[in-house]
Amino acid sequence: MDIEILSQKFCEYSASIKGYSKNTLKRYKNVIKGYCRIAGVSEINKVTDDNVRNLFYWGRTERKWSVNTFIVYHKTLLVFFRWCMKQGYLEKNPILDIEKPKMERKLPIKLTKQTALRLMEIVYNYPYEYKFLRYRNHAIFSTFIFTGLRKMELINLKFADVDIENLTIFVRQGKGNKDRVVPISYTLAQSLKKYKEERKRLNKTNPEFFSSLRGNIGFTENGLKKLVEQVRKSSGIIFTVHKLRHTFGTLMLEGGVDIYSLSRMMGHSDIKTTTIYLSASAEHLRGQMTKHPLNDLAV
Repeated sequence: MDIEILSQKFCEYSASIKGYSKNTLKRYKNVIKGYCRIAGVSEINKVTDDNVRNLFYWGRTERKWSVNTFIVYHKTLLVFFRWCMKQGYLEKNPILDIEKPKMERKLPIKLTKQTALRLMEIVYNYPYEYKFLRYRNHAIFSTFIFTGLRKMELINLKFADVDIENLTIFVRQGKGNKDRVVPISYTLAQSLKKYKEERKRLNKTNPEFFSSLRGNIGFTENGLKKLVEQVRKSSGIIFTVHKLRHTFGTLMLEGGVDIYSLSRMMGHSDIKTTTIYLSASAEHLRGQMTKHPLNDLAV
């Protein structure tokens, strides 16, 4: 059986039965295609322990894969070959004998409080051609910094999901197909309210909360990419959308939020993912040191 055909069937199964996102399906297709190209195989009966192992050896030695890239390939091929076994196309899963490197525990890169404030100021005061862009862009960056939403969670945000009066945002089917409610601050609510009024003035009725300037359509992923590049260039601040998410997590801990509440707000499936922000926040750790019971002893 041709692997390309199996890959298509596997992705259809993953979308319809498992409900995986378009980005996940795209990753599946790219990894499977990459394996076939590098291993020089096109039929499922040509998959062997050796050519699978050679893929990972080549990736680490020749292509200098990071640990994360290695794990992405490993995880993708693991579930694909497991599916092939269930369908009767493979007798064993050749991935099971591949040893995974230990995941690197790097501290998340984030902006300081002062830099985050400066970024917000620059986004608001940029010489836009249209007033709508000023309020929309400020609302977008405010949402990232004050809620820690992921890129696609913001892009997919619906107008009905933002409840300014009750200070909540409903994240519909975030990462892992999980819904969650994120509380919003009064500061963010004010920014969203100004944008909402400007959106209404221009008669934007598209279901997405954030609208494009041209036409009655939602703001796109490509539009966000261009906006981030524009702000980077004008501000001189090096950042990504994910860096803004890390900024939210760290600043919330420094402000005193408990780790469990932060985990719920950020949509982490495992609280261990959230605990990395404890290490990233020196200010938070210093604050905890003041609780040492011998601090009051006179020297």
